[in-house]
This record gives sequence, structure tokens and C-alpha cells, in this order.
Amino acid sequence: MQKHYYIKTYGCQMNVHESEKLAGMLKSLNYEETNDMANADVIVFNTCCIRDAAEQKVLGNIGATKKLKKLNPNLIIAVCGCMAQEKGRAELFKEKYPYVSIVFGTHNLHKFKEYLIEFQNKHQKIYNIWENEKEINEDVEMYRTSNNNAWVNIMYGCNNFCTYCIVPYVRGRERSRLLDDIVSEVKQLINDGYKYITLLGQNVNSYGNDFKDGTNFAKLLTTLAHLDGDFRIKFMTSHPKDLTEEVINVIANEKKLSKVIHLPVQSGSNKILKLMNRNYTVEHYKNLIKLIKSKVPNYFISTDIIVGFPHETEEDFMQTYKLVEDVNYGGVFAFMYSPRTGTVAEKMDEQVPQEIKNERVNKLLALSKKIIKEQNQQLVGKRMEALIEEKTEDGYLATLDCGKNVIITTTEKINLPTFKDVKITGINKNKLIATLCN
Repeated sequence: MQKHYYIKTYGCQMNVHESEKLAGMLKSLNYEETNDMANADVIVFNTCCIRDAAEQKVLGNIGATKKLKKLNPNLIIAVCGCMAQEKGRAELFKEKYPYVSIVFGTHNLHKFKEYLIEFQNKHQKIYNIWENEKEINEDVEMYRTSNNNAWVNIMYGCNNFCTYCIVPYVRGRERSRLLDDIVSEVKQLINDGYKYITLLGQNVNSYGNDFKDGTNFAKLLTTLAHLDGDFRIKFMTSHPKDLTEEVINVIANEKKLSKVIHLPVQSGSNKILKLMNRNYTVEHYKNLIKLIKSKVPNYFISTDIIVGFPHETEEDFMQTYKLVEDVNYGGVFAFMYSPRTGTVAEKMDEQVPQEIKNERVNKLLALSKKIIKEQNQQLVGKRMEALIEEKTEDGYLATLDCGKNVIITTTEKINLPTFKDVKITGINKNKLIATLCN
């Protein structure tokens, strides 16, 4: 009888890619994916602990599997990822969720296949959390699930210790993959037909800081951009304190590099940035934006913002609001601050009341929505490159470099997927309409 697995992923793209690795290991053991948790023989929760809401959702979903375990005593439930890596969490799962079979963290994700086989053979629960990161493992099976996009880790961990963030405690210190290993993986992905290749790291701009041969992010981008093939390179996420003019110049001058730059500012107040330990000022950030806008053609800038950080006054918030207006971001991901156990900010006084957080985040998101609507209108008449991916009744569905969907009205037959220049001709119900350029 065919065995099935179900993976529930929480959090960022890093976790999405790690779930592809978990799926690859399960596939190698002849498990097939199911979208129905009730039909699974193995359920894996790949967790996130960046925000309290994510943690509560994880715990609720794990609790719901208790009924499934009663119905199927042979069901294997595994919990992994950032939440499992948190200090004391393994003990929590052992005490409150005794029907969970396997618990492991971020540093030993590549051992999941081994743990699964061991549990099947011995039927003894496994709680294995590596406290310290070890060497990068390059030999992990993978089942890619992101269509025309392929995720590629270029580094792991974080050295920044922002006062609100749990990542350095659950992901460890920065470790960069060897350039040759990354190039080899990307070459294979190009040969496999992937059109977008997205480089992942907690702070991609610090890639190579742990090397002694001068290899850095600019060199990596240049090397990948010079590979043969029809593809585009994207990356996330950039830290403003490490984004250099050299990297901006490479993005500006290399055709195969995406012009999308996600540059989290987190706050428009220098007071709050200092409390966050972000190690840059608003003035430094604005200079980076000025450089990008002056050098990068067809740039698209997005950001992350934390609203309601401890000590944030109305004046601090309005400085952030004004920054969003001035930069004119193409996308704003705004989040209400939530304390994370073990971080410096958790112990700060003057926590902002929840109702004020709600009011501020809604105000910021309303501004962002207004800006995006205006930007969409400004795209009409422009010539842009799009990845054409899917045939529809009216033509084709395509994606611009910035991630916006475009409907291309044409009767021409197109081999998919492929990059084509299109002209934006209008907007219909918030969807961009375009025609093929000659």
C-alpha cells in the first residue's frame, strides 16, 4: 500500500525551501505527498517562531493531530524548525504532546531521514536538538515545489542580534556555502529549466564574510549572472548595514539579475533603530535608496516594518509613515511587534498597547495600498520584461520581475515558460493587462 506524507510549513521562504528538503527525504523513502492530513502516514510540522501568532498556530495544529493519532496509532508526527530549536521547546513537546514521535531542530534538519528510519525500526520517540551549528551538509535530497522558481541557500545563520529577533538563537552564526557549490547547484537548475533562481540567506549581503579569499556577495552575483541560459537571479533578504555600492552596481549592470531589492527598514525613527540594534541610521538608509534609484533601471523596492516596538511614540511612528511616503515602496510588509522569549526587547519597558499597534499598522497598510494603486497606474504604457507561464482563455498569464501578475492578450502561440517583453496597456479589476512587444 502506498504511504503518504503531509508537510505543514510556517514562516519564511527559508522554511519553504527546507520543507522541499524534508519532502525530498520522504520521497526517497517512497512516500507520496497528500493534501489531506487525515490520509497521511507521516505528518511534519516545519515551524517558525518569529512572531507569537505563528507559534500559537503551530501549537494549535499540533494539538489537532491528537485525534488523528487515536484513529491511526501508526501515524508518525514530527516537529522541526525554529520553534523546535528554541531552548526548552523539546521538553514542552515531550510533556504536552506525547503523541509527537520525532522532534529535531534547524541544525540537524538533514538528519530527518535517519531519524524516521530509526523510529520505524525501534518505535522509540526521538528528541534530538543540536545546540551548535555544524558543517554545511551538501548531500540532501530535495523535491522542489515552487514551479518555475528554485530556492538556493547561499548561507545559514545570522550575526546581527537585532533586539527583537530570535533568529540568531535558533539559526546560529553565519556560515556561507562555498561559491563553487552554489554555482554547481545553479547550473543544474538552469539545465533543469528553472527560470527564476532565488538566493536565500538571513542577510545575503554578508555572504562571504566568513571567507578569507575576498569572495563576497557582489562576486557571487556576478559569477551567477555570467552563466549561460535563459534565467533570472533573485535574492532575499538584504540588510541595510551591509548593502554596498558594489552590489548595487552589479544589480544595475547585469541583465540576468532581478531589479527587485527587498530592503527591510523596520522603522523610520533613529531612536527606534538604535533600540532595535539595527546598526544604521535613517540617513544611511535614505542614501542607499537614492543610490538604487539613480543606478538601477526599472527598480522595485520593498520593505519590512515593525510597528509598535517598545518606546515607539506617535512621533516615531509618523517618521516611519513619512519614510514610506518618501521612498514610495512597491511593497510594504508591516507587522505588529510581539515579544520573543530570550530577546533583549522582551525585557524593555514601555511596551506599546495592542490597540495602538492595530491602529498604526492599519494606517501604514492603507498608505501602502494607496501607493501601490498609484504605481500600477504609472505602469500603463511602459515596456517591461515578463515571464510568461500559463495559457488562459484570453491569452497568457505572466509575471513581471517585481512579482505582479499580468494578463497578456494575444492569439500568438508561445512556448512556455519564456521571458518576453510586454507593454502594459491597462488595468482591469486591479489586474494589469499587456500585449507582446514586437
